[in-house]
Amino acid sequence: MRHFTSVKDIENLPAILREAFEIKAQPFKDELLGKHRTMGLLFFNSSLRTRLSTQKAAQNLGMNTMVLNINEDGWKIETGFGVVMDGDKAEHIKEAAGVIGRYCDIIGIRSFAGLKDREADYSEHVLSQFIEYAGVPIVSMEAATGHPLQAFADIITIEQYRKVPKPRVVLTWAPHPRALPQAVPNSFAQWAVAAGYDVVVTHPEGYELEESFTRGATIEYDQRKAFEGADFVYAKNWSSYLQYGRILSQDRHWTVDEGHMALTREARFMHCLPVRRNMIVSDAVIDSPASVVIEEAANRVVSAQTVLKNILQSL
Repeated sequence: MRHFTSVKDIENLPAILREAFEIKAQPFKDELLGKHRTMGLLFFNSSLRTRLSTQKAAQNLGMNTMVLNINEDGWKIETGFGVVMDGDKAEHIKEAAGVIGRYCDIIGIRSFAGLKDREADYSEHVLSQFIEYAGVPIVSMEAATGHPLQAFADIITIEQYRKVPKPRVVLTWAPHPRALPQAVPNSFAQWAVAAGYDVVVTHPEGYELEESFTRGATIEYDQRKAFEGADFVYAKNWSSYLQYGRILSQDRHWTVDEGHMALTREARFMHCLPVRRNMIVSDAVIDSPASVVIEEAANRVVSAQTVLKNILQSL
């Protein structure tokens, strides 16, 4: 593995899942693999689980880690080309990527969608330029269109708890007061289909995700119908892809509550966190034994460590 930006970078998903569970059981087995190697973690946006889990994963492999909050700890970075840099941005991404690539053996990048220009966001401008100019492996720690480390952890969690060979996995839209990117639902749908699950995506009309991410999934506009017989329910808000970045609904009937979960086959409740209680999900559901959100977050270390191990072995 050279770079990690989506499930397409995984050659054999069942094999890497087996490896992930080996790492989960013995997290320090390869503690010398990353000795004298450095990982840089660059954050264009805020983070809690991604920052801590990726740093811990690297340290479990014996790596040194350096964390930089872009535009806060360093110079503000210009990402456009042909720009006269006479404003507040003193450093260009081309030089920044090249320099950081000389300091680090692997670079993790976290850069969200701006939700103003769909074409710009879906070109993955920041991530692609680091891949082009850094000269070292790049790991997406959430980009404009995907969050592969989260989705990998989600699949690890489903494998940990599933009771049937092909579980029914429902990704449901839920209301939120702010416009959010499509990165998490894009990746979850894509990875769940790749894992061979029976995947259902449910949302109000107008919230259709980009088709390449949901290909192979069933789209169901009736949320209650979607929940029938579900083994896992993954709740997440996202803004419209078609009317890009817009909030089209805040219908609280889509909030996952006990009534929704009663329709399922004793489904596990999942969410990437942080979660808006009593908007995305009711207290009763997220605090119930059905909720696996903490274990899901714990598996973020496992997903990151599995990815980093595979990259280190290719250096």
